[in-house]
Formats: sequence, structure tokens, C-alpha cells
Amino acid sequence: MILNRSEKSLDFHLLSFEKHLVGVRNASPSTVRAYIDDLTPFVQMLKDIKIEAYAEVDRTVVRKFAQKLYDHGYSRSSIGRKLSALRSFYKFLDLEGVSPSELVRKTPSPKRGRYLPDYLSIGQMEKLIHAPDIKTPLGQRDRAIIELFYSSGIRVSELAALKLDEIDLGVNELRVWGKGQKQRIALFGERCNESLGLYLDSGRIALLKEQKYDSIFLNAKGKPITPRGIQYIMAQYALRIGLPNIHPHTLRHSFATHLLDGGADLRVVQELLGHTRLTSTEIYTHVTQAQTKVVYKKAHPGMNR
Repeated sequence: MILNRSEKSLDFHLLSFEKHLVGVRNASPSTVRAYIDDLTPFVQMLKDIKIEAYAEVDRTVVRKFAQKLYDHGYSRSSIGRKLSALRSFYKFLDLEGVSPSELVRKTPSPKRGRYLPDYLSIGQMEKLIHAPDIKTPLGQRDRAIIELFYSSGIRVSELAALKLDEIDLGVNELRVWGKGQKQRIALFGERCNESLGLYLDSGRIALLKEQKYDSIFLNAKGKPITPRGIQYIMAQYALRIGLPNIHPHTLRHSFATHLLDGGADLRVVQELLGHTRLTSTEIYTHVTQAQTKVVYKKAHPGMNR
């Protein structure tokens, strides 16, 4: 017996969507992984309640999924992200003739509270930059990584993917492949240039040994470093110098916040961060406004009576 599309397994269509993200939408590995991670709990719930086809899903089922996430302690933003992934998945299923997207399209996401991204003060940033021992190859690499994060504001996936022919120390520029494989030019400063130069001329050569890789940043075995490896490095330095757990994105947040504090135009920061929408960058204006309020409350005599 030949099964029609609607009778194929739930897992089959999820795998087809994963292949679609890679082959058609040219999504990055981290984006693909995020989609699948967001959709897997939904697929598991369908199995638990004995739903065998995506066409059987209605808004009641989707609301039940959202409620289950809420009961398990997920934040509104996380629930909204998973529902957004679900809508994208159903658009794909609609195109494939498996199930109409109307079944989930009109299910609203919970209203998201505005969060303020975490960032380091300039003093904390300086402490982190000087934490690596640049007398060692790994220390030279780590100093260059930290400096580049803070000086350019690039994402961890972008930094890990950098190749030797994508950096120009002569003009302090990087060619970066961002989300959706969109290319942009990222800038970095003179101090970062010095740290990169030291690492490329000394530390990287020592790590590479006889191997042949064109990735800029290498791990202790001389192989291309991974985003997870970079996250581990950041966490270790945070522990060493007594700062809260630091994620690479913390340095990206710090880059944007300190630029705006220094008077940079919002659209310039948007361009440097590689944000498609200005609204993604505007969150940093709320950070600087929040800091302004803290300073005001501490300094204004009328607030301390």
C-alpha cells in the first residue's frame, strides 16, 4: 500500500522541513537547530495525544501546546518563538499539500514583555580583555576573540566561521556571513588589530602546527573552534575574574550599548550589528535609558531626601 502525503509520519515531515531550511532557505546550522528544537516538543505532544497527522491539528490543539509550555515555566518570549516556528512549519506543510496553514496562522502569540539585554560596564569589559595570558598561544587567541567580539559586535557563529581571507588588518575590516547567509562588512579598532596581529603571527601558527585549516580561530588541537567552544572559554574567564556568567552575546550587547552611550546614531549601530529591522536595535536605547535613570536617581538631590 502506498501512503499519501497526509499519512506519512510526523517525523518524516519534520525532517523534510529541516532539509527545506538548509537547501531552500539557506539557513545557518544554528537557525536550523533552533527551529527543530522549538518544533520537537509540539511533535511529541501530538504523539502523546494520539494525533497522527498535522492536518488533524486545530487552534484548540495549538492553544493546548502553548498552555503546556506555560505550565512548564517557559517565558512569554520563548512561547512566542515556538509558536512563530510552528507557523513557519505550517506554511511549509501548506506548500507541500500536507495541511493548510490556516489551522495555526490565526493563533496569537502571548504578548512579550520587553527585556533589557545584559551587558558589561566599560570597567568590567577592560577586566575581561586583560584576563587572558598573552604569553601563551591560547591566551593570544582568547585575547583576540574577546577584543574582536567587543570591537566589532559580531555574533559567535560569525566569529567561529571567520576565514583568513575575510579579514583585512590593513583597513580593520571583516567580511562577515550573517543570518540567512547575508554578507556585511564589520569594523574593528586599532587595539583589536594589535591583538589579532599577535595571534595570527604567533599564537595561531603554534596551534596549527603542521595542519592546514583556513579558519582564523583554532582550538587547542589546532582545529577550527566551534561556537560552543567559544562559549566555554567565555564562561571560564568569567569564573576566573569573578564576573557573572558571560555569554558571547553579552559582548555584542556591550558593543551596542557602549556605542549608543558614546553618541552613535541608531541606524549606524543597526548596520554594524547586521540587524534587518531597526526594532531589533532599538532595544539598546532602552538599556541606555535605564542606565540614565539609575544615574539620575543616585545623583539628583531631589531623589535622595
